Amino acid sequence: MPSWTTYLLFISFALAASFTPGPAVMLSIHNAMHHGWRHAILSSLGNITGLLVLATLSALGLNAILQTSELAFTVVKFAGAAYLIWLGVQQWRHAARRPDGAQAKTVQTADVAHKPHKLYVKGLMVALSNPKAIVFIAALFPQFLTASRPLGPQYLALTLTFMAISLLALSTYAGLAVLARKRLSIWFASGWPQRVSGSVFCAFGLSLLRLSRP
Repeated sequence: MPSWTTYLLFISFALAASFTPGPAVMLSIHNAMHHGWRHAILSSLGNITGLLVLATLSALGLNAILQTSELAFTVVKFAGAAYLIWLGVQQWRHAARRPDGAQAKTVQTADVAHKPHKLYVKGLMVALSNPKAIVFIAALFPQFLTASRPLGPQYLALTLTFMAISLLALSTYAGLAVLARKRLSIWFASGWPQRVSGSVFCAFGLSLLRLSRP
């Protein structure tokens, strides 16, 4: 473990990063509004699994490859952008063919009930498709490691803490989205939430295309 002073400082940075809206937060809000809080947690669990994978890859040196290889960085960047834009287009398509009223809720609930793993995979893919995430992890974590202590346990502690805080943030946004859905039921039934979330996903995807190699 890092020193307590260092660890508490890391927690403050992790809280700020996790509660800053991004693709994972947007996905959690979307799933909560359309499928409920419990199903939103599935995508959140997928997302923190992705963070674990990225932290592991960063420790193994993937970040160094992304920083030194223009081709590798470009491939990851375009793949991530394409996936986020695809998610956005899917939301617009679902809104366009959305049934009205109670029928819409029944169709969505039945679809998710039979394929809950899809929500988990979406959360996982949103994390893995974001090159900014691995660069962020690789840049942030070393700042909170104490050289005089074993690095492995420290890195593991930081990773698990970051995952826990990310899950807390995503769960909080999901809960707020459920409350908003109850108050905005008429607007929700119109299909506009899907259009808005779809537009935001596309915007996140396009923003990745402007990302340059660190």
